[in-house]
This record gives sequence, structure tokens and C-alpha cells, in this order.
Amino acid sequence: MLLSPENLKNAWADFSVYRKPLARADLIQHYAYLVKVTVGRLAASLPGGLEREDLISAGAVGLIKAVDQYDITRAVKFETYAIALIRGSVLEMLREEDWVPRSIREKLRALDRTVALLEVELGRPPSPHQIAERMGISEQQVSELMVRTTRTSVHSLEDVIGSGDDGIKLVDLVVDEGNNTDKEIQGRELRRILVDGTDRLPDREKLVVALYYHRGLTFREIGQVLGVSEPRAHHLHSQAMTRLRSHMIHQGISQPC
Repeated sequence: MLLSPENLKNAWADFSVYRKPLARADLIQHYAYLVKVTVGRLAASLPGGLEREDLISAGAVGLIKAVDQYDITRAVKFETYAIALIRGSVLEMLREEDWVPRSIREKLRALDRTVALLEVELGRPPSPHQIAERMGISEQQVSELMVRTTRTSVHSLEDVIGSGDDGIKLVDLVVDEGNNTDKEIQGRELRRILVDGTDRLPDREKLVVALYYHRGLTFREIGQVLGVSEPRAHHLHSQAMTRLRSHMIHQGISQPC
């Protein structure tokens, strides 16, 4: 509900001077429209599939921060100040979430669990059709989820376990078998699991992993080697990452630590 100009002025005075909670609540409610306006403008330039409720929640955090920090003695309109903080809060949330909404992350976790279970039941990597049938979705949706996996923060072979100088790249653990440093010794079991998971990949996916991580080829070049399109090469890589993640989950490694 919007306040009248006089009530708005009084609310700012009550909150700025006396920090009255009711005045703060009135201000937040009055300026709530700024969140919807800012999110609406941002959503038009963001990737599809994002949940508006997530953006609104992040924007509300920015609005509350703007109300709490605004200095009424400065010659800056509150609306201008608030929009900057709302926008920043939304973009910060998107960076932390890697542009993937909560619903998609839940589906990706469900995909990982399904692949891991099917591999145990079948004794081999499941086909997209089997995954789709178990999850109750279409093969096209399975394909889209697999492509999503390379755009999220879930680990690929280039992710790092640990941080700083002690970080270990998963790809290094697969490739470097002959190094006897402390780092190599600490990662020996993880290397064994990754090598085993890579050996279980279908031949084409195993070749994509080798060409991409070991030879440094681009997906376009890999497509030329395999005689497929660049998007198809990218999709094969996504499938390989999904299978490797599910293998690691089955072995008790759920995420980088």
C-alpha cells in the first residue's frame, strides 16, 4: 500500500531518527513496487527458465538493505539508490546460483540420483530412454538437463578440490598417474574412482573426454573428428560429465570439498 506524501515523509523521519520498526515496515511496503519494476527489466535480458519468485526474493533483500542504509540528508533520490541495490542483490544471487533456478537444480540432482541407481541395477551406463522412463520425463528433457550440467556449479573435470595452492584439479587426478607428491598421494583414491568411472563410459563419450581434456581440442574440432555437429559433441561431453558425477556419488563423493 502506497503512503501519502505526508505519511511517507513522517515514516522516513520516524525510522531515520527513532528507528521505529513500524515505520521501517511501512517504507518497505511502500517501495515494494521498485522490486517488481527492477526484476521485470532484468528478466528481459536474462536466460530463460529463471523463476521470477527467486528474483523477487533477492530483490527484496536489496530493498530492505536500501531502506536500512539510506541517508535522507544526502541529495540522492531514494528510488535511484534503491534500484541500484535491488539490481545488485539480484545479480549477486544469480552469480552465486550460476544462473540456475532452484527447480532446475532439484531436477539435476534427481538426474544424478537416477543415473547412479540405474547403473547399479543394470551394471552399465543407462541409455537416455531408460533415464527418461525412470524419471517420468521425455528423452528431450533428459537431453536438456544433461546440457545444463556443464553450465552449473556441479563439478566437472576442471573443477578444483580444495582451494588455494593446495587445490587439486580432477582432470589432473585422471591424467597424472606417475607423480608421487603429497598432493598425488592424497588424491590417489579419488583418481582411482575417476579412472574407473571414465573406463565405464561409452566409447564415444570416453573419446570426447580424452580429446577435450587430454588433447585440448574444442567441441568444434571434436565434432570434426567424430563426424558430428559441434552441439552433438557438446552433448556427448555433458552426458559423460553426468555419468562421472553419478559414479562419484555412488562411490560416496557427492561434491568437491
